[in-house]
Amino acid sequence: MGAKVLLHVGTPKTATTFFQDVLFRHRLMLAERGIHYPGATFDMQFRAALDLLRREWGGLEDEVVGEWDALAAEVRAESGIHIISNEILAGATAEQAARALGSFGDAEVHLVLTVRDLFRQIPAEWQETVKHFGTETYADFLAAIRTRSGRSADLFWAVQDLPGILARWAESLPPERVHIVTLPPRGTDPAVLWKRLESVFGLEGLELDLTSDRSNESMGANATSFVRGLNEVTQDFLTKDQYRWLVMELLAHRTLSTRTGKRRIMVPPDDWDWVSDLTTSWMTVLLSSSYDVVGDLDELVGERPETFTDPDVTDPERIASIATDSTIALLAEAGRLMGERDALRAEVEQLREVAGLRNAVRAKLETSEAGQRVLGLYRDVRGRSSRRA
Repeated sequence: MGAKVLLHVGTPKTATTFFQDVLFRHRLMLAERGIHYPGATFDMQFRAALDLLRREWGGLEDEVVGEWDALAAEVRAESGIHIISNEILAGATAEQAARALGSFGDAEVHLVLTVRDLFRQIPAEWQETVKHFGTETYADFLAAIRTRSGRSADLFWAVQDLPGILARWAESLPPERVHIVTLPPRGTDPAVLWKRLESVFGLEGLELDLTSDRSNESMGANATSFVRGLNEVTQDFLTKDQYRWLVMELLAHRTLSTRTGKRRIMVPPDDWDWVSDLTTSWMTVLLSSSYDVVGDLDELVGERPETFTDPDVTDPERIASIATDSTIALLAEAGRLMGERDALRAEVEQLREVAGLRNAVRAKLETSEAGQRVLGLYRDVRGRSSRRA
């Protein structure tokens, strides 16, 4: 049997991180069944996608040159099913998509696109921009994507404009090899989405542990605005690596996203009709195609929020609580790092003591003829050992 590639290109914020974590943790068991999830590390497929797109990513783009070709070569070298999944692939240009599709040789390539309604995608994407150094207010972000002007709009529509993504990725593929998986409405049993993913990726009947600590949970309206404010004052002194660990990982993912009582970020009422009209135009395009739809395209309509809380207008009491939790997390991390520093200092002192003792012994031996003979024998033996090595 030849190779079959299931190329999952996003979109972002459609349970992609959860799905990739499940596959990565079970990759050895899956491989025994002829289903391959390439990558020795969790971020390998992301790095390959970054190489394909040649996108700026805090200098990481310079470290990943050649990794897409290596990934494609791994696929070509083995038969069976290969699952490639990374959401940034949705933003590929037509030329980059063509290169990716052509890199798998004679493999049967299928495109998988997971999609979610814009009433959830728009707030989620603003939060992601904030978690990646962003300082744009929610109002400015909304204005940018409505007018499709500016960097944030370009980044948003590159990975969220469904007809555009399909035009770039699916043009050369038979429609039966293009699979659109819709995400169920908010509050639906997660098993519903997993059943859809199972059917597309050939995972039915496999006992997989679906618990994951990599799910990308929302921080909520006030916490996102808090981080946006931090970005305005820390961008001048935190390096990108420091920001990724202290803000993105420690604060956003490990602290603020775990808080309870978070207020959802929602689309404001003034934009409801625009979102609905745009969605309707997309559905017209999708319904006229012959793509394989897993789920229901009507789920793209989404639900208009019953209320709206403006994240640009923060609640002082909630911000104070968020700031307290953030301070505690940062102090705990500072304490951990200071403990590591102290342990390293102790090790250095021990090495200095050993070195000092060695020097004292050598000096003592050099004061006598017998001692000098001992040193000579030691150096001679050490020299022979070095030559043998």
